[in-house]
Amino acid sequence: MTGASPEGLHLPRSAPIEAYGNGGFRFADMSHRGSLLCLPDAIWAWPVTDPKDIDRYSLERVFEHANDIDTLLIGTGSVVWIAPALLRNALRQVHIVLDTMQTGPAIRTYNVMMGERRRVAAALIAVP
Repeated sequence: MTGASPEGLHLPRSAPIEAYGNGGFRFADMSHRGSLLCLPDAIWAWPVTDPKDIDRYSLERVFEHANDIDTLLIGTGSVVWIAPALLRNALRQVHIVLDTMQTGPAIRTYNVMMGERRRVAAALIAVP
């Protein structure tokens, strides 16, 4: 991944997630330690480690690319999390459907939707 700061690290294209665990992910023949924000045009390092820290600010890049995204999958690590109504409503206003689930199922769903060439993004919290 390229970029100077952890928040600036990114792969300038999308890619399926090949593996996850041990606090990170493998994709595009690379590995990354920490959480990821996968957009249709890039994969970014994402500083979120706990679902309680997910908000409009942490998803700023999603809102910036709202015209390119129909569905946002949030992988919440190993816990179940229900997004606050405020966040759901903000995404609905920009025509993005939100689906939250643990990180493993989110990765599988993301990879399938990518393979179908759907306009999907994923915010994935790393799991141990």
